Amino acid sequence: MNDKEKMDDVVIKIEKLYKNYKMFSGRKDRLLETILPKYQKHTEFIAINNLDLEIRKGEVLGILGKNGAGKSTLLKMITGVVTPTSGKLEVKGKISSLLELGTAFNMELTGEENIYQHGQVMGLTREEIELKKPEIIEFADIGDHLYQPVKTYSSGMFARLAFACAINVDPDILIVDEVLSVGDMAFQLKCFKKFEQFKESGKTILFVTHNVSDVIRNCTRAIIINEGKKIYDGDVKNGVEKYKKIIVKLDEDREIIDKKEALEKEQIKDVEAKKVNILEGEWKKNYSINPNMIEYGNGKADVIDFGIFDTEGNVLTSIENDKEIVLKSKIVFNEKVTDPIFTMTVKDFKGLDMMGTNTLQEKMITGMYEKGDVVVAEFKQKLNLAPNKYTLSFSCTHFNSNGELEVLSRKYDALLVEITSNKDCVGLCRLDSDITITKMKGEK
Repeated sequence: MNDKEKMDDVVIKIEKLYKNYKMFSGRKDRLLETILPKYQKHTEFIAINNLDLEIRKGEVLGILGKNGAGKSTLLKMITGVVTPTSGKLEVKGKISSLLELGTAFNMELTGEENIYQHGQVMGLTREEIELKKPEIIEFADIGDHLYQPVKTYSSGMFARLAFACAINVDPDILIVDEVLSVGDMAFQLKCFKKFEQFKESGKTILFVTHNVSDVIRNCTRAIIINEGKKIYDGDVKNGVEKYKKIIVKLDEDREIIDKKEALEKEQIKDVEAKKVNILEGEWKKNYSINPNMIEYGNGKADVIDFGIFDTEGNVLTSIENDKEIVLKSKIVFNEKVTDPIFTMTVKDFKGLDMMGTNTLQEKMITGMYEKGDVVVAEFKQKLNLAPNKYTLSFSCTHFNSNGELEVLSRKYDALLVEITSNKDCVGLCRLDSDITITKMKGEK
């Protein structure tokens, strides 16, 4: 693709975008500053800070960030709801936004009348709305309520009609912000099928959610916004892992601090690790360790070893999905920790969590550990997944005195493992069903 084709392919172009909000301590200061321009009593909150972004036709962009990071502000500027303070923002094509469902609705009008109003706001002609109307009515499926004022609707009926209007206008760019789970289960299934149709037809989609599995499953690219700045732009799997670090307050600045602290503890950890290895040997040397394993934590503990075994204690390098196995991780504590949480997770190669558990979910009280203590966490179960290649992850976390989750040590995608099966499987997991077939005699 030449430079001209690349430029033509860009549907959203953002350069040096800023959005600042004035913050007042009270109404009096706001009023006085309005009346007296020289009376400056506000501070500024920078919601979007010098952001550059290009989005191309057909991309499904996952936008990640904590609450208050600036995601919704960015989307509102793209849709034209909010005006930028400064910078350049260009959009090519028609946008349909699922940001705030029903914002174009008039509560006094009926559902049917609001279909026409919403269509006009979206720039459709009367004839185009007439063509779309049957599809919208069928998708919303609210029966005779369609002919009643919207103000009489339940929140579920309102969401169904608003979603149906927003998603059935054939946009070039679809913006979705945490709204794919409106209505009952049957309606949610319809929403996700429609979303899949948009993806397959090559529409550009901006997808905001806190559910990282949805990002991995649906998106072709990810960005992370933190405190109004774009701090990551690239591969979805790596973006999700970086976002997870931010959530547990182990972003890059914190990692630098952790490395300095870890150097002071290195000698103790080495001694403890050697002591354990002498007693039990190195499990992980039997496996293909992932060269791209993701490791992080605050250093209060360290996952120093891990492995897969049969119920007799023999090392396994592959897993049969109908056999009971034991996943082990070995953890050394570098500080006193109360009630640590030991975890294991199985992911596919895209980074999607397939199954996993931890001692908290299993309602286990793990007790208190002192500096220098070593523990082996064993997870005994069947991994009844469809035959394929997967990664195994191990970690040790805990909740501190403030109720915040602390990651002590994580080894994400540590082991590369193949799961095999002695029979065919449909879907993602193996079902060993007890099937009964009864032949009924025909009536004479």
